[in-house]
Parts: sequence; C-alpha cells; structure tokens
Amino acid sequence: MYDVTAGTERLLLDPRELALDGGDLPAAERRRRERARQSGGGVTEYSCDADQSMVAIALGGKLVVLAPATGVTRILPSADGVVDPRPDPTARFIGYVSGGGLHLVDINGTGARTLAAPEAPQVSYGLAEHVAAESMHRRRGWWWAPDGQRLVAARVDESRVQVWHVADLADPTAAPVTMRYPAAGTANADVSLVVLGLDGSRVEVDWDRKGFEYLTAVSWDRSGLTIAVQNRSQTCVRVLRVDPDTGTSRVEHEQTDPAWVSLVPGVPARTADGALVWTTDIDDTRHLLVGGEPVTPPGLQVNEILDVDGNTVLFAGSTESTERHVWTWSAAAGLSQLTTSGVHHGHRAGGTTVLISRNLDEPDPQVTVRPLDNSSARLTSRAQTPPLTPRVDLFEAGPLRLRTAVLLPTGHRRGDGPLPVLMDPYGGPAAQRVLAAQSVYLTSQWFADQGFAVVIVDGRGTPGRGPRWERLVHGKRGGAPLEDQVDGLHEAARRYPELDLTRVGIRGWSYGGYLAALAVLRRPDVFHAAIAGAAVVDQRLYDTHWQERFLGHPDDNPEAYDRDSLLRYAPELRRPLLLIHGLLDDNVHPAHMLRLSAKLLAAGRPHNVLPLPSGTHMVSESVAACLLDAQVDFLRTALGADATAVAAPARTGAQ
Repeated sequence: MYDVTAGTERLLLDPRELALDGGDLPAAERRRRERARQSGGGVTEYSCDADQSMVAIALGGKLVVLAPATGVTRILPSADGVVDPRPDPTARFIGYVSGGGLHLVDINGTGARTLAAPEAPQVSYGLAEHVAAESMHRRRGWWWAPDGQRLVAARVDESRVQVWHVADLADPTAAPVTMRYPAAGTANADVSLVVLGLDGSRVEVDWDRKGFEYLTAVSWDRSGLTIAVQNRSQTCVRVLRVDPDTGTSRVEHEQTDPAWVSLVPGVPARTADGALVWTTDIDDTRHLLVGGEPVTPPGLQVNEILDVDGNTVLFAGSTESTERHVWTWSAAAGLSQLTTSGVHHGHRAGGTTVLISRNLDEPDPQVTVRPLDNSSARLTSRAQTPPLTPRVDLFEAGPLRLRTAVLLPTGHRRGDGPLPVLMDPYGGPAAQRVLAAQSVYLTSQWFADQGFAVVIVDGRGTPGRGPRWERLVHGKRGGAPLEDQVDGLHEAARRYPELDLTRVGIRGWSYGGYLAALAVLRRPDVFHAAIAGAAVVDQRLYDTHWQERFLGHPDDNPEAYDRDSLLRYAPELRRPLLLIHGLLDDNVHPAHMLRLSAKLLAAGRPHNVLPLPSGTHMVSESVAACLLDAQVDFLRTALGADATAVAAPARTGAQ
C-alpha cells in the first residue's frame, strides 16, 4: 500500500507467509488465469470495498481478507475452491464463487450462505463463459449493487455447447479433462442475468436474448444497472438500462456496423451526473462518447476506458499506433493528455491518478502517483532487471506505412557481414507488437543476439490505427497480413543491406503461429523456414465470437473458412516447418497441430513437431528457456546459418 499523503509504502501481504502460495488451484481459477494470460503465482487478483478498508483475495482456493489500516490478515471459513471474491461496497460481506455457485459470508466470518446454486451440472453462476473471457474482454460474472444489498450474476448454461476433451498424454492414468467449447458455427452457452437480493429475492433480467445472445458488459453504479448486449453476427450492440426491481430493460443506446461493432474495454460506464460513457466510430476515428456526444477530436483513437472518477473520464488513446497515452476528459476541464513518449496505462479514483509507463529508454515499467495537488511520486520498482537491453529501430514501411521494428545483434556494426533474418510477428487483431516500449522486445533481442536480424511488422487488422485499418481483414484474415510481412521485410532490407534475404525464417505464437505456417506454405520464395506455435490451423475449430467476427458464420461463408485454412495448403510445403503446441491448450486445441501434421504426412511433406505435454496456450517459465534454445537450433539448421550468439545473455531475460 502506498500512502499518498505521507509518500510511504508498506507491504500488506506476502502469501508465502500463509503457506497458500501456489498449490492445487480450483479448476475455475485455472481457467480464469488462462483466459487472462496470468502465468504468475501468489496474488494475481484482489478486490476492495468502496473505501478500500477491506481487501479480498483468493489464495490456493481459500478466502483471505486483510484490513490495510491494521495489516491484519484472516482466512475466512468458506466453501472449497474460492474464485473471484469481492467485498460489497460497504465492507459488510464478501461474495465469491465456488463449485459453480455464488456464496456469501459476513466480514467477520459468520453467516455463510449460498445465494445461487447450479440447478444442473452444466449450469454455473458468477463465472464468465469461454467466449466472454477469451474474446469480449469480460472476465467477470457477477457485480455488487452500490448499497451492498443486492448483486447481479450471470447464469451460464452450457448444456447445448459441444463437448471437447484435452488429455495429459504423459499420464496414462489421468482421465481426459472435459470442457464445453463453442467452435465457429456451433451453439453458444445460454447466458442470462439474475438480480439476487441478500434477503433471498431473485429477479430475472429480461432482454431479447435470442436476438442478442452475447452479454458483453455489466455496470452497476449509483446511476443504476446498465448492461451491453450484442447480436450473434456482431453487427449491433445495444446498451440497456435495467430496472433491478422488475428485471425489465430498455434500449438507451445502439451502435451498428456492417462488418462488426468493436468491443472497447471499460464501457459502458457513467459519470457522477449519470451520463453514459461509450465510444463511437466516425470517419475512421474511434471517439469517446459522453452523454451521446463525441468529445474527442478526429485522429485520436480511443483504445480503452480506464476509469470514471466523478465526472472525469480517464482513457487510453493514441494518435500514433506505436504509442499509447493516458488522457482525461471532463465537461469542466476538457481534454488533457497526461503522458508523453511511450506506452502507458492508468487508473484514477478520488482525484488521484496512477500511471504505469513503458518507453524505449527504460527496461522496467514505471509507476507514478499523481494526487489532486498535481505533485508526482514514483513507486519503487522491484522488477528483476533484464540481462539484455533491446536496441530497436522503429520506422514505417511502404505505401501502407506499416509499423516496423528491426533489432540487430548487440554490438553489430555496418559491414560486419550478412545476417540471417528472423521475422517475429503476431500480426493479428488481438495485439500489437510494434510499440515504443523496451520491455516488449526482450525475446526479440535475445534472438537477435544469437546472430539474427529480427524484423517485426504490424500489418493490416492489427489494433491502434483506427476502425478502417482493423476492418481490412473482414472476410479474409490470411492474405493481407501475409503480404504486409513481405512488404515490411523488403523495406527493412532496403534500410539494412546486411539482411540476407536468402535466409529468412519466421516464428510466431497463436495468430502469429498461423501466420508463420502460412508464410512457408504460400510464399516459400520469401520465407525459408517457419516455427508455428499454437497455431489455429482449421478455422472452424476456433471459438464463435472470435471467428465469426471476421469470417462470418461458416454456414453463410464456407469459402472464407476454407480459404484461410492451413489444411488446404499443406501439400504445398517445401520449406522446413516446426510445429509447437501445448497438449493441454483449451483455447487453441491441440487438434489443430495434429490435423496439420496428419495432412502433411499424408502428402509426404517432412516437418518437425514439438509437443509440450503439460503446456497450455501459455508457455510456463520452466519450459520457456529450453523452448527458446530449441527454436534457435531449428532455425540454424533450417537456414544453414552459421549464426552464433553474441555475448549470449541469460535466458531468463527473454520472457
């Protein structure tokens, strides 16, 4: 805890002192961390009441509360397997999820009771379904009313969702894990909302769930209960005002788009005066919308609503996609940019703003506290200093002004001789790779220091450059991003003549893995080897909300799914290809890798497969270092490269 007035900081809780750090986590907690890409242990999430007098944490499936003022920590009696505990705003009760039900306990540990219990094995209360957590930015499933007397919870019925399995093949005695996975074109979970009173009352929230089956966001503040819902084709989002006493709802705002309506994290929200905070796309700019009026100028792309503090909106936005800045807006003070140079995030409450900043000059994120008096204090960073320093050149490539980064081996000088090239993209709609932040290039610099010129390109469809750029991949997700990788590579070679275009490899994970495999299958004239990690191979085997956003429903647009499938091009493989996949991946199922390998074998196309027996969609720290070495060895062999490490730094720096 940081005391803003005194400028002092103190430790509140080290979970190791409770002997609850790590251990056997509840299955729902493991899924939550997987969706949030949280690979660390200890305190990964916490929540507070409105005055921050009480903090609730789930540790090892136990319910832990602590009082910041006194530092007293207690383990409260609870049902087994606590997930997502939250104090009510008045700090009288703690609610949490366990066993698919929603439970409550008084802050003193008495009065334990169940507010909602699942009526069937495939029903749960208070948890986000797969597509909400993976593809909609909604990882929560229940929310307190401001007075702490009621809460609203998602009821998720997965009985109609198809059954999939993942198995730990390293343990023949272990039963496969059964999961419900809504692949493109198949049934989604049936998601509804119920208002639960602490007095035992129950009110069903009513909206057109058949026409708008996706619940994208929920907000309950002093202005009332507000929800956002989206239709299956994702061309329309409605913001609904809900009467929690009756469950009736009315449309307050509607947004449509012929391709899809983008879901922006942090909305809907409201100012203290009750004005709806939303976003709107006008003439290729995503504007902040307050009370129905756009309040930000053309060219400033709103990325996320971070907080609403009174009548002040704190949001992240950019006029240049390699940077991301924090801004405030209020009717009284107008628009103000709080950050310069780099990539920034933030929060605000009670007039105090906290900024988390990364840039190209410092290795660690910097946390700055700015109280109402406009003073500024920087918190002490306890991050481990990386054993290498990325040296990155950012530039724009070609007519499309593709944001591109090049990293060369540490100490490399012009004239030192040709360098084999490693393309290192993500390239998809979920994330940017080319950013003005040193910390995002640690792994890329590690590869460069093994003797490669590393090139990273953000092509069409990547975030940050406005609605029109995002929608250039509508209906065709593979072709344009691959062309952009080629164009970025050639521009980099013009800028750095030492890049050896006869030895070009490409590596990637998830969509980046798909792009890497597509590169050697479709453009072997440019790419000479590829490493495809956790790649979506068969587009029909990925989730509804993500795939149908870009390719439509497979029944309506089957040719798009066929065209973007790697299986179609497998017989054309002429270059070395390494497939890597976690066998416990419940996001991109290992069936993707296995189907591609089978297709390649049937066509007589040699390739390499590296299964990760206990791997999920994330790579654990214990595996990451060895996996880096394996990739370098493959690339050196495949490219015939005599590249050697330059002052090879410790692998722990390449996270």
